[in-house]
Amino acid sequence: MRLACPVLTHRQVSDKGWITASVALLALVALCVLMAFPLPAVAAPDVPLITSRSTPRGTEYSLTLQLLALMTVLTLLPSMVLMMTSFVRIIIVMSILRQAMGTGQTPPNMVLTGLAIFLTLFVMSPVLGDVYQNALVPYMNKNMPFDQALALAEKPIRAFMLAQTREDDIAMFMEIARNKPVADAKDVPFTTLMPAFLTSELKSAFTIGFLIYIPFVVIDIIVASVLMSMGMMMLSPMMISMPFKLMLFVLVDGWSLIMGSLASSFAMP
Repeated sequence: MRLACPVLTHRQVSDKGWITASVALLALVALCVLMAFPLPAVAAPDVPLITSRSTPRGTEYSLTLQLLALMTVLTLLPSMVLMMTSFVRIIIVMSILRQAMGTGQTPPNMVLTGLAIFLTLFVMSPVLGDVYQNALVPYMNKNMPFDQALALAEKPIRAFMLAQTREDDIAMFMEIARNKPVADAKDVPFTTLMPAFLTSELKSAFTIGFLIYIPFVVIDIIVASVLMSMGMMMLSPMMISMPFKLMLFVLVDGWSLIMGSLASSFAMP
């Protein structure tokens, strides 16, 4: 029996909108990082990216801190964006599933990562569509200032993260950061919401992984007991149980169940 996915009830976004919204999300997060952590080199418009000086050996060029900071942000940007989406939960569940089946490196890491990315785009399509329609398009058409577009782009992302985050995790990080109590969850600082969101995602991913692991552990125990009773103690139970795991997973349409359950496990704002 296949599980119905409530994400399908949300407003659909075209493939072009997905790609454009994804690029917009990358740009907006980069700007958020630069605005949240301003650097003196970035704030100084008169500081050149590359400086040169004449020496007896010729002209020497050196990079300024501004370019170094920009390169550092661009290096960390993909990881930061993925940490703000459903990617964390999906990739951890996929990794636990592969380990529970005992198939080694099958499916390979590239396949699991690609599968997690496309499923993330599917789950995040309402959020990306909101960013694209309400923030990126007006800003690109010069109908809205940058600050207002950035605020509108932050709202759906923050709402998605709050919908997945447990109150206990937010309270814990608020206490660690010694922040003042807030009247509304929307007033939680973004620097506090990020670790709380990741902690909640890890808890959810390991909970789902535990439930997935149980049937495969039962098969391993049954196969090991049968081999022990037959006196085949030198035969590896993992080698015998893996075909039964694969057969069970295929018969119950495991991939559809896993994908549908993962997609429906996210609470959409």
